[in-house]
Amino acid sequence: MTQTSEPVGASERRGPLRAGDRVQLTDPKGRHHTIVLGHGKQFHTHRGLFHHDDVIGQPEGCVVRNTAGIEYLVLRPLLSDFVLSMPRGAAVVYPKDAGQIIQMADIFPGARVVEAGVGSGALTMSLLRAVGDSGQLVSIERREDFADIARANVESHFGGPHPAWRLEIGDFADRVGDAFEPGTVDRIVLDMLAPWENIDAAADALAPGGVFLAYVATTTQLSRLAEDLREHGGYTEPRAWETMVRTWHLEGLAVRPDHRMVGHTGFLLTARRMAPGVDAPLRHRRPAKGSYPHEEQWTPEDLGERGVSDKKVRKVRRDATAVADIVLNRADEED
Repeated sequence: MTQTSEPVGASERRGPLRAGDRVQLTDPKGRHHTIVLGHGKQFHTHRGLFHHDDVIGQPEGCVVRNTAGIEYLVLRPLLSDFVLSMPRGAAVVYPKDAGQIIQMADIFPGARVVEAGVGSGALTMSLLRAVGDSGQLVSIERREDFADIARANVESHFGGPHPAWRLEIGDFADRVGDAFEPGTVDRIVLDMLAPWENIDAAADALAPGGVFLAYVATTTQLSRLAEDLREHGGYTEPRAWETMVRTWHLEGLAVRPDHRMVGHTGFLLTARRMAPGVDAPLRHRRPAKGSYPHEEQWTPEDLGERGVSDKKVRKVRRDATAVADIVLNRADEED
């Protein structure tokens, strides 16, 4: 089968480096600096500078030397690099968790996916990569300022609006019914404080066999979500896990684990949608004594709620929008 067009943003990730490209510089000590190339600009540190024009027009993977003789490796950032360096107001879903979400939720090309709790758009970019131009991703975010940051970051990464993406502002329960017909959504991904509040709405939207996945930060959230899914009866037995990544030091025969690792960031929980009118089979194991206290009180602090200052969000919103404008203006000039 002949492909008639490239995926959105593909051309921006190939060929010589151009003005408006975001690049990652790696110094001799392995430290990273992310910049957006521009004619007439300079990159400064306390140990010298170099001109962006020395890099523009060069192939990716080149090396540039500053005025102090320090060499920097120049590469376009991978998606994982971009996510960790982009402007963000809310905490992002880390690449290690995004990879697990794509695999364990079985996000496939052409899938209909709804995500809620967009934050700064980190997971959105991975989901768009997975569904492709032929899929559909509807992202729902309650906060307009976070939505603006996410839109700017996504468009910066892809070089413009993605054809498979629609961003809605509002509550998941109110918006998911407008996005797709009931029972036609393939996958639902929730990254929010209280995902159990949307179990019914997710059940109405999901097709039989569809995957419900939630990303939560604390064990109290994980416990309540699992019990509410069981009580609902319209989902299979929930599964939960976390992923920890440990890198290794590699130098000759000195091969050992690094002293630092990316440990706990959050828990992932998945369940499948049962057919309408069919209840999930009862569990046969007996819970341990004391597993279910008689009275439960769930405070925002118990659930891991952490506020983000309005001042920080305003700054991140300006930064993300400014970078997106540079990328989009470059695209308009090339057209």
